[in-house]
Amino acid sequence: MAEHMNETSAPARPAIEVDVVMRREPVSGPMSRWQAWRWVLADVLLHSTPDETTASEPAASHEPQAVEPVEGSAEHPGTHWLFPRFRVELFRDDAEGYFLNLNSPSPCFWVVWRPDDERLLDGEPMAVPQTVTLSYHDAGRWLDAQERVEQVAASDDVTDWLRGFVDANYQPEPKRRQRPQSFQALTDRFGQPVRISTEKKGAGPQR
Repeated sequence: MAEHMNETSAPARPAIEVDVVMRREPVSGPMSRWQAWRWVLADVLLHSTPDETTASEPAASHEPQAVEPVEGSAEHPGTHWLFPRFRVELFRDDAEGYFLNLNSPSPCFWVVWRPDDERLLDGEPMAVPQTVTLSYHDAGRWLDAQERVEQVAASDDVTDWLRGFVDANYQPEPKRRQRPQSFQALTDRFGQPVRISTEKKGAGPQR
């Protein structure tokens, strides 16, 4: 998980709260012989705006609630479970990660979830979200750590809010000026320096 700079002396970080919806759906085809059900990320819903989040206390837990299918998911069989109030904070030292998300084909939320052996559904572990991010860098680190990471498109309200933060905090590193080719040392195919002579070939000794 990403480690960010200590900003305890700074004003409260921009944040929103979201609800994560997971779907438990039947497995079809040959795989159903070994696995009857699977869990997938169904949606991430905006729970509170930045102003509302600043005035609220972080959620003590994310107890799941059985819910009806979210809009656009009615065609998917199975059951839906909502895990409320995940806080998504923005860190100034990860502005590049948010910039990369915004400039992807579809800006999104990334959600890490794990099977929880203490929460069972029909005797099988329930999929429990662990954290939510808008950072491309966070998602990459979690994938490198072999975590289960899924993504879902962010709403226009969220991308507008994220873009405002990026515009105010992201400064691309200046590109280093490339050294002109004429100033680079010449080498032969063995990597040895090449000596250049200005004398004309075939010219005899000057008198």
